[in-house]
Formats: sequence, C-alpha cells, structure tokens
Amino acid sequence: MTVRTKALAVHFLTATGAVFAILAMLAATDARWDLMWLWLVVAFAVDGIDGPLARRYDVGTNAREYDGVLMDLIIDYLTYVFIPAYALFASGLLPGWTGWIAIIVITYTSVVYFADSRMKTKDYSFSGFPGCWNMAVLVFFAVEPRWWTILTVTILLAIAMFLPLKFIHPVRTKRWRALSLPIALVWTGLALVAAWQDFHPWPPIQLGLIVTSIYLVLVGIVQQAIYGEDG
Repeated sequence: MTVRTKALAVHFLTATGAVFAILAMLAATDARWDLMWLWLVVAFAVDGIDGPLARRYDVGTNAREYDGVLMDLIIDYLTYVFIPAYALFASGLLPGWTGWIAIIVITYTSVVYFADSRMKTKDYSFSGFPGCWNMAVLVFFAVEPRWWTILTVTILLAIAMFLPLKFIHPVRTKRWRALSLPIALVWTGLALVAAWQDFHPWPPIQLGLIVTSIYLVLVGIVQQAIYGEDG
C-alpha cells in the first residue's frame, strides 16, 4: 500500500464520523440516549485516532485534494456540539426556559469558537474551552445534577471558550501526556460503561467520570499557572 493510499484511507476514516453522527442523531430522536452516546463515544474514539494517523502519513501533502481539517471541524461540530445540545434539551434534564438558554448558548458560542483561527496554542493545547460539549453533557446524563448546576456549568464553560485559559489536547499536548492520555482513555471507558448501563451507572462510575473530567478541564490551566502561557 502506497503512502498516498494510506493518506486517503485516513481521510476516509475521518469521514466515518459523519456516519456515526447521523446514527447518534437517529437514536436521539427516539430518545435512545444509551445508543446515542455509544455512537458518540465511537466517534470520539475515531477523532482521537485519525489525528495521529493524519500526521504520520502527512495527508496535507499526500492527499491534498481533501481538506482534513475542514472535514474534522464539520464532524466535530456535529458530534461535540450539535447532537449533545439537542440531547440536553430533549432529555428533560433542563426544564422549560433553561433548556432554551442552554442550547442557544452552546450552539452559538461553539460555532464562533470553531471558526477562530487562534484556538490552538504553541504546544497544541487549546486557547479557551474547546467546545467538548459531548463530554460535559455525557457527565450530566450520568450524574443527573440539579438543573441549576447544569445551567451554571454550561454558562461557565461557554464563557471559558473566550478566555485566555489553556485546555489540553490529551494526545497532542506533550507536557504530562503520560498521565493525561491514560486519564482520557479511562474517561472514554467510563463513558461507555455509563451508556451501556442506560445512564444508571454504579456510584464508582459516576465518581470516576467526575474526577477524570475535572482533571481534563483543569490540567491545562494548572500547567499555564506553573509554566506560563507557553508551558
């Protein structure tokens, strides 16, 4: 298999995220939240794999007719933002007007953030919360906090998208990657278990999701505080 063929295969792997997105959306319209999240976690796993493969086979050079970055952004907006926002609204976790506020805040701020060319830092972290609503909303489903907690966290994360705060990429951010990447993998495993248990997970699963989520949200800010903007 030639390098060009491998580079094209990476693009086609990325494109499968669109299939997982529509399967997740179909499950969501039937209120099959467990199945929806299983598809979104699969899409999340593909998103974690295709980036390293794209860099390994230099898709920008060997398969330049396809814009892998654009393809990735389209799929990420569907799987990270649009479908989770719909699920949060339709699930009843946020009653009445609170659900409307959440979906407007999530979808509007995220499309602005995704179009911002300054979102990446020098160490391949993100400047501002990177719109990972799939992770936040999944935790809401698994833990089922009070509505005011969900709304408060949602608004705070939306504001954090436009603050000069660092949020790591578990794969690309080298600093502490030996710890961050395993924790991200643990989070993915816990998310799969929570979805498999139809979002009535055992308390240790809930606690694990909370602890790993807090780490992934705060570790970049901690690195920034210790090492500075370029740390």
